[in-house]
Amino acid sequence: MLNEFKTILTEAEAEIIEKKSRFIATVRPVKSEEEARLFIEEMKKKYWNATHNVFAFQLGERNEIQRFSDDGEPQGTAGMPVLNVLKGEDIKNAAIVVTRYFGGTLLGTGGLVRAYGKAAKEGLLSAGIAELILYAKYEITAEYTDSGKVQYEILQEGHILIDTQYSDKVVFIVFAKVEETEAFENKMIDIFKGNCPFQKLGEQYGVWQDGELSILE
Repeated sequence: MLNEFKTILTEAEAEIIEKKSRFIATVRPVKSEEEARLFIEEMKKKYWNATHNVFAFQLGERNEIQRFSDDGEPQGTAGMPVLNVLKGEDIKNAAIVVTRYFGGTLLGTGGLVRAYGKAAKEGLLSAGIAELILYAKYEITAEYTDSGKVQYEILQEGHILIDTQYSDKVVFIVFAKVEETEAFENKMIDIFKGNCPFQKLGEQYGVWQDGELSILE
């Protein structure tokens, strides 16, 4: 599992017009090459009367699988610019189909590269790029007298305080980045003077979009 990576979580669409040609970018998260191929075929059927249905997709933790097609456009002017958008943003496990309806005016090679790249970028922005970070989830139980210090240290070290529960004691639910778990646990041991009133509940991804955190179950 990667500690951090970027992807998209929902399908989305965006459209641009360049010299009367319509470029419709459809983006979708995909988990396998088969899933990506099915998506591409679906878009070709949906836009069966289009001039071109250009695609690109990128899969794998190290982007091991990269595929693209110009679908009849001049070589290097369509599929590669779309793939370059995925590569440039390092978006994993995502596919983009850019559909073109020719408007009667030739764009030239440079114009095609810019148009396909721009449409792909707009599609990603419409979906919303999500940054996934792998966190270790902890439950920390503290006496009320210690709770202020514990909360201060959690936030001071940049960890995420997910929830605070109050009963006879104070229970904090905390996310610490997986690469920071050793430092986090040592800090808690130091605060509690060798006692360990905390437990690791597992690991899960947190999703950051537009500065907001949500939990990927």
